[in-house]
This record gives sequence, C-alpha cells and structure tokens, in this order.
Amino acid sequence: MDEKAASTKAFIGLGANLGDPEAQVRRALLALDGLRGTRLLAASSLYRSAPVGVVGQLDFVNAVAELETALSARALLEALLAEENRFGRTREFPNAPRTLDLDLLLYGDRVIAEPGLFVPHPRMHERAFVLAPLAEIAPDIAIPGKGRAAALLATCADQRIAKIG
Repeated sequence: MDEKAASTKAFIGLGANLGDPEAQVRRALLALDGLRGTRLLAASSLYRSAPVGVVGQLDFVNAVAELETALSARALLEALLAEENRFGRTREFPNAPRTLDLDLLLYGDRVIAEPGLFVPHPRMHERAFVLAPLAEIAPDIAIPGKGRAAALLATCADQRIAKIG
C-alpha cells in the first residue's frame, strides 16, 4: 500500500461452521490480505466456540484479523460481503449456519452508525469468540464506548471457547 497517510487499521472477525471451517477461515485470512488497498498485519490463533443465541448448530471456528486499509469503512464492508459470497455464504435466517462470516469489528477509533454499517460491531463486546482473538493480537485495544477488550472478556466467562491453533 502506497497511501500511508490515508490508511486505517481495521479489525475483522472471521467465523465459519459449515464445510471445513478451519480451512475456510485460513483461506479467508489470505483473501483479506488480497483485498484492494489492504494488507494483513496480524491474525489471531483459531478458536472453537459454541454458537451464541441459536441451539442445534455445529461449533464455530473463529479468528480476528488486523488489517491496514486504504478503503473507506463502507468500501471495506462491501469487500467483506463480496468475500462471504465468494465462499458460498447464504442467509436463510438470522444466525444461520455459515460457510464464512466476516464482520467489520473496528475501523480505527471511529464510531459509525449508518444504514447497514455499525462500527464498533454492536455485540462484539459481549462475545468471547471475538474478544479472545482480538485481545490475543491487540492486547491493549479499547472498544470505543465499551472499554478494553481484555477486561470485557472477563464478563464472558460463561461462554465456551478454546484455542485450537
């Protein structure tokens, strides 16, 4: 990326529980590094977590990626949605099983509330499967309006999550 002054650090949550979730999350990390005007700075370990809010689903494999991007938040979100589609993501119902989920968690320190775009991600501070990998790669990161990720993780101690690689 040539545009150092125009770049923003962004954090992306990755998840999958259909097909070969570990392989899909690993492939998605490579795909993020290939997005226009974007490079992968860091990737967390993979974590296995129980589905939140829905019963009767397979466990998820999750990770968090740190990117440097020249894309606007909206353009980055659109690129993430395009990658989900490329990986075969369908949306039969809210929280349905998925081949790949890519969530824009943080975009710099910005707070954005626009139709279809909310940053920080509205529920990230309540989800161990986001907070654990986020705190792994950015231990001092704060979620605007919520606090430090590592401290928030302690409030999710009842959520089952395990590092798998």
